[in-house]
Amino acid sequence: MHVSDPRFDRWEVVRDFEDTETARAWREHLSEAGIEAALTADWPLDRFGRGDIALRVPPGSWSDAEELLSGLDLD
Repeated sequence: MHVSDPRFDRWEVVRDFEDTETARAWREHLSEAGIEAALTADWPLDRFGRGDIALRVPPGSWSDAEELLSGLDLD
């Protein structure tokens, strides 16, 4: 989890999450498919690992990540 890390400011947000467990699971799906991804937050998470968490990918990778994850959506 990268908190207030400017290295990821230009990376594109694929999904937003409220808890680290869910966010890490989705990031793992991207990693297994060979897509680089990072979890970021603007502020530290609470003691339960909850907060405003963004799953980000490098510029140019958003469409591949979105295509992969949209097939996994449970909505």
